[in-house]
Amino acid sequence: MPLEKPYKDVPGTTIFDADMSRQGYHLNQFCMSLMKAENRARFKADERSYLDEWPMTEEQKQAVLDRDLNRCIALGGNIYFLAKIGATDGKSFQQMAGSMTGMTEEEYRNMMVGGGRPIDGNRYVGEKK
Repeated sequence: MPLEKPYKDVPGTTIFDADMSRQGYHLNQFCMSLMKAENRARFKADERSYLDEWPMTEEQKQAVLDRDLNRCIALGGNIYFLAKIGATDGKSFQQMAGSMTGMTEEEYRNMMVGGGRPIDGNRYVGEKK
């Protein structure tokens, strides 16, 4: 019997649970491989060839090539592992997070310093305001 997942009712939120972990296993293992300098160099030299060494789905590989981190998360990527891609590209976590929200790095920083996102639209779908 599948587990109930009431958290799936939160708009714009992807929870990294056991199912997502299984789906993104190889994507996340690829990301962890980037902790080694020689693997980062190989990846940067020929990204597609390096990705093809991993048994990820084509959709996961394309999301990495596009640096579409939101898509990577939807396909089982864990943000803490995906940060290795940003680091390989010389980007800070703040730059990556900004890109995921459609904001510049400065806009993202200012939002977070100002208290983060407003609660509007971030409740359960069925919850009354």
